[in-house]
Amino acid sequence: MLLTIVLATLVVLFVGLLVLWLFGERWRFFRPSTRSMLGEGGSLHGYVYGRWTNQYIHVLINWLMPRAKSGGWTSLSDHYHGKVLTQEEAEAVVSAKKDIPLRDLEQIIPYPAARNLVLKGPPEVVVYECGCRHARAKSCQPTQVCMIIGKPFTDFILEHNPHSSRRLTQAEALELLRAEHERGHLHSAWFKDACLDRFYAICNCCKCCCGGIEAMTKYGIRMMTSSGYVAEVNQELCNLCEACVDACPFEALSANEKGLERNWEACMGCGVCVEKCPLEAISLVRDEKKGIPLDVRALA
Repeated sequence: MLLTIVLATLVVLFVGLLVLWLFGERWRFFRPSTRSMLGEGGSLHGYVYGRWTNQYIHVLINWLMPRAKSGGWTSLSDHYHGKVLTQEEAEAVVSAKKDIPLRDLEQIIPYPAARNLVLKGPPEVVVYECGCRHARAKSCQPTQVCMIIGKPFTDFILEHNPHSSRRLTQAEALELLRAEHERGHLHSAWFKDACLDRFYAICNCCKCCCGGIEAMTKYGIRMMTSSGYVAEVNQELCNLCEACVDACPFEALSANEKGLERNWEACMGCGVCVEKCPLEAISLVRDEKKGIPLDVRALA
């Protein structure tokens, strides 16, 4: 059944793209931003994903993943995956002042794609509607929180989605990151092989709506890799209010008669629990076993 759905989807996409090809500029396929993206190695899959993001993610979250057999989507993370960022690391990306060439990212991004990365500084930033939040019957607000980073992606999103995207200044991008952090949402850098094997977005994810988090916690698909940090609890300060337990996106914290416990394997080092603890009983600490942080200040 799943194979039939996938094949039918591919046929529809092929026919649609053929129509776009034939009608050219009138249907946006040959707009300047499209030619730029395809000219740098972008794919037709990347075009569909960027052009109809909400519809694409809606089908993925609400139809394909729930109908997949156990383990059937484990390879998804090889092509579409995220790296959790701390608040400071996310701010460092949008605050870059010069080009930052990064190489040999296998230790940072342990997936087949995203082996090379160049951040053009200062990077262009466009904010875009979150496809995951739009896929939910009742979504978290606001919905315009996905940050597209750098050309040609920014131009593509602005040209093809003019009513649901807008350009941000550096100050506005920092303000958005901080506002989402205060709401208890985590930052993650996303890579997709359909988008030139490159980093292309910072998502501000909530545990209620994020498809990547749901893939991990519900279906066991490792969509995100750790920031390189883990949460450390000061039991003497903790009063077991469980605010952090409710806030943790990855269900890595629990309270019992022994106190507050952290599941090392589940903890992705996002820092949401640190923000939500009223007594400052939790902190993030580096853990080499969790990998290397994607910190452009240190890796440049």
